[in-house]
Amino acid sequence: MSDEVMERVSIYQPKQKGLKFPEVRRFASHGEHRQHLKERLVGACRAFALHGLDYGFAGHLTIRDPEFPHLYWTNPMAVHFSQVKLSNLILVDHKGEVIQGSYAVNRAGYVLHAAVHEAHPDIVAMCHAHSVYGTAWAATGRLLDPISQDAAVFFEDHVVIADEGGQVAVEETAGKSVCEYFTGVKAAIHQNHGLLTVSRHSIDDAAFWFIALERCCRQQLLVEASGIKPIMVPPDKARYSREHVGSPYIGWLHFQPLYEQIVATQPDMFN
Repeated sequence: MSDEVMERVSIYQPKQKGLKFPEVRRFASHGEHRQHLKERLVGACRAFALHGLDYGFAGHLTIRDPEFPHLYWTNPMAVHFSQVKLSNLILVDHKGEVIQGSYAVNRAGYVLHAAVHEAHPDIVAMCHAHSVYGTAWAATGRLLDPISQDAAVFFEDHVVIADEGGQVAVEETAGKSVCEYFTGVKAAIHQNHGLLTVSRHSIDDAAFWFIALERCCRQQLLVEASGIKPIMVPPDKARYSREHVGSPYIGWLHFQPLYEQIVATQPDMFN
């Protein structure tokens, strides 16, 4: 995470010393950092499986390599999220060539992720999946409303992409057409397609915010199905919530118990 984010971490640290609390790691080498990122990428894929975010071979998660920023690690093509492990991750360049690994790359994943990674050097991680509620909400072509504290974390921090959402994104022009939308936001609702999240800090918060965004889409669909007009969180309070519970660090922190649960119950992930 950046120094700016690290400065804000102290706000959330327990004031009483000696208590167990997740710590953001520092790394002595690119190799150590790379190993950590790959483990977290596998954990994120397993988390997507736990939350039912799979749909055949659709869905792709990426993390930029810490030493070679023009390369990124991603899940292998046509391998279920629950079966992604360290040994089958692939390293891909911005041209879609597999540099390391024995599996093919998802063409749609390459088109979207490579374009965004290349256009935004600050973005280190990206997640996309054809989730049930996210795809349903994407059909409305609308932003989410700040109907709760959970939804407020995305207030003025997500966009709707209307371009080519209903068309399979296998042409490079499709990826380039969505790049501009990711300036200064952490999430996008791709109309008639699904959800996307990005992070400028870690795969941890990119993955958690995707899970959270899917949950918020479900909540808004439920509220609208009730026919009762919801009470909105006022803009000033929504912004306060976004700043304090919608930060990259909080996303990272939310992911830690999920990751530890997966490590404890799915030891094969490190094979």
